[in-house]
Amino acid sequence: MIESLLVANRGEIARRIIRTAKRLGIRTVAVHSEPDAGLPFVLEADESVAIGPAAPAQSYRNAEAILAAAASTGAQAIHPGYGFLSENAAFARAVEAGGLVWVGPGADAITAMGDKINARNLMAAAGVPVAPGTQDPAGSADDAVAAGIGYPVMVKASAGGGGMGMAVAEDEAGLRKAFDQVSAFAERTFGDGSVLLERYFPRVRHVEVQILGLADGRVIALSERECSVQRRNQKLVEEAPSPAVSPELRKRFLAAAVLAGEAVGYRNAGTVECLLDPATGEFFFLEMNTRLQVEHPITELIHGIDLVEEQLRIASGLPPTFDPDALTTSGHAIELRVNAEDPKRFFPGPGHITTWVEPTGEGVRVDSGYAPDLTVTPHYDSLMAKLIVYAADRAEAIARARTAVAGFQIAGPKNNLPFFTELLDNPEFTSGDYDTGIVARMR
Repeated sequence: MIESLLVANRGEIARRIIRTAKRLGIRTVAVHSEPDAGLPFVLEADESVAIGPAAPAQSYRNAEAILAAAASTGAQAIHPGYGFLSENAAFARAVEAGGLVWVGPGADAITAMGDKINARNLMAAAGVPVAPGTQDPAGSADDAVAAGIGYPVMVKASAGGGGMGMAVAEDEAGLRKAFDQVSAFAERTFGDGSVLLERYFPRVRHVEVQILGLADGRVIALSERECSVQRRNQKLVEEAPSPAVSPELRKRFLAAAVLAGEAVGYRNAGTVECLLDPATGEFFFLEMNTRLQVEHPITELIHGIDLVEEQLRIASGLPPTFDPDALTTSGHAIELRVNAEDPKRFFPGPGHITTWVEPTGEGVRVDSGYAPDLTVTPHYDSLMAKLIVYAADRAEAIARARTAVAGFQIAGPKNNLPFFTELLDNPEFTSGDYDTGIVARMR
């Protein structure tokens, strides 16, 4: 097993990784920007290194500073968490070139899945269902129109991720406008203005499958997660298992996810994201996230495993803690992303935390990055904590979530707890019959 680990991230995910590493007896190193010096993840690591000012490009995206921190502390391995450099193939290669262990998939898999057009084509060739769309980048608005995908159409940044760089067009005029906007955003944000077109389905569910590429070369699929509660194409609530997935559909989902992983020789943890048409049972490949997901705890709870431990074992060349041929699930889990944002319009609302009381109780887990008397700055993602509940069935999980939300006390920054109170009483959500438009309909 790896003996020392540098966590190249911040906030709740850094703290989450450190917690498992400490349980396994692994020495931990945190890296942090100047304003993050007092956050819990820094204090809980065995050692910490300041790597730069607030701007991510000068700190958490500063590969040279992170590699220097690993060298100065004698770290054996690097875990990138999610975001920042987690899906940066050049960084993964640099880590391994420096003689360190990379806790994640190989750089070739990251590269293959990082370009959405390339990923679509690879998945189609492997037999994974893909939505009607372009096989090559659209180089201009005229190209986009000539592609003849039909309307409505989704315009996506080929190099994008996390719900960024996307727009829906209802007609030709809208397509031309959306193309220009998305291409400019993609060039500015990702350094690549390539654009992908896919047929847009107005009423779909967002369902994803957790995969693990094991040390022995096998790719296995654990289970699916429902991620349809979104604002601006970014997730707010996830649950596992999905209330829309039957046993027969689950088999098809998991089989497709394994095909996707095998097509790129996948190792370590990853997620195959799909769109599901609940009316027909058809699903289409959306993208593969070559990292640990924000919502991984709900999969952990229904399987009774620790995905960070499995990641570390795979990176160490060790077998999993469970029998891959005898995977089982039980119960139901829900995750609520507690963000520093306005609960109505979801605009960021950073600020100084004057009150922070986390809920407790049976089946309640909180993965948080903050504590009282700390400040949520505007420099990073607005996620403050993940409130996760687990119960024997979905109805009980929702009831526990209501109680936990009511017991979570935050003052100072704006937060979206009032939205969760509303959602957990929404008939669409409580029935399980909802889609990605649920938040828009609530607003």
